[in-house]
Amino acid sequence: MVLMSLSEKNGQILLDLAHRSIKTGLKKGHPLSINLRDYPAELAQQRATFVTLEKNKQLRGCIGMLEAVLPLAEDITENAFSAAFRDPRFLPVEESELNELEIHLSILSPSEVMVFISEEDLIAQIRPNVDGLILESGSHRGTFLPSVWQSIKTPDQFLQHLKQKAGLAKNYWSDEIKVYRYTTEMID
Repeated sequence: MVLMSLSEKNGQILLDLAHRSIKTGLKKGHPLSINLRDYPAELAQQRATFVTLEKNKQLRGCIGMLEAVLPLAEDITENAFSAAFRDPRFLPVEESELNELEIHLSILSPSEVMVFISEEDLIAQIRPNVDGLILESGSHRGTFLPSVWQSIKTPDQFLQHLKQKAGLAKNYWSDEIKVYRYTTEMID
């Protein structure tokens, strides 16, 4: 499936929806409710998204879905609310922070399974600054968005840190490891 890039106008609509959903959460305690008929058809397509919030260039919340289950506009409103109020790593966003938040949207491509014969083979296939990865081994699972490449520069470090995020040792390896790659369209 070929995914079209969102128009700049539709990207701005999504950023506005994310901001309004956080404001609604502050006032009413739930995400913004929308009627999809009020938005362009492109925003009604099912797409997986992540919403990342930053304050003073520091992570303030990040929530998303790896698989498309909702129309794009609804997924953004749900994930913006969740990033602001349900990320277990942070206290809920307060009204005094609203104007300091930077909102970053990641629209994910469908993930594709990677085929490799060793850890070295996997590392050789990872595309820096392009790939987001999902790693699974037994009950352990973790993902890094492509934006993580801003702080982790090499494929081997990217994989080591992802293993740790999934609850595994950074030098862990098993033939049972499954890795999927995806790309994102960033809107901010």
